[in-house]
Amino acid sequence: MENEYNTENDNDNSASEKLVREIIDQGESFNSIEEDLLHELMGNRISEDVTIETSHSHNFGNKMADKIAETVGSWSFIIIALAIIVIWIVSNTIFKNLFDPAPFILLNLVLSCTAAIQAPVIMMSQNRQEEKDRIKSKNDYKINFKSELITQDLHKKMDLLIDNQKALVKNQEKMMKYIESLQNSATHVTSDN
Repeated sequence: MENEYNTENDNDNSASEKLVREIIDQGESFNSIEEDLLHELMGNRISEDVTIETSHSHNFGNKMADKIAETVGSWSFIIIALAIIVIWIVSNTIFKNLFDPAPFILLNLVLSCTAAIQAPVIMMSQNRQEEKDRIKSKNDYKINFKSELITQDLHKKMDLLIDNQKALVKNQEKMMKYIESLQNSATHVTSDN
């Protein structure tokens, strides 16, 4: 059973290698992604898992940046932030000179600091997401390119099969005519006797 699998796998690899050589022999110029794909075609596996590819960058800071960006970009954060701001303003207005009088300079400072910290954290998370999207896009391109190559190869094989079938039909017609001529000559010979 294992030997059968290995034989099938070897046949698949040799077919892939043959296809790659045919493509290279056509003399087209390929970009780096396409060249990588042609080499990977020999191994039959071309797509990469994005989570594995980006897992090396999953340190504490990146995880925290993703979590903060996820939290800050939610309606619950907006509602809680607005509630805190309203409570701050109302409490400082009702109880005059409590800890932040009417122009609310301290509130302004807190909001500015929050925004100053949130912006780079969100950008870090977006950069990581961009990298994931870039890898996914590269995978999609590789898969589409491989599918295109395989489709072209299948078209060539289908054309070859059609040509072979036409040749077989012609040979069959010749054989039928030959058989008919033999039957006619046999009937002439029997009718002459």
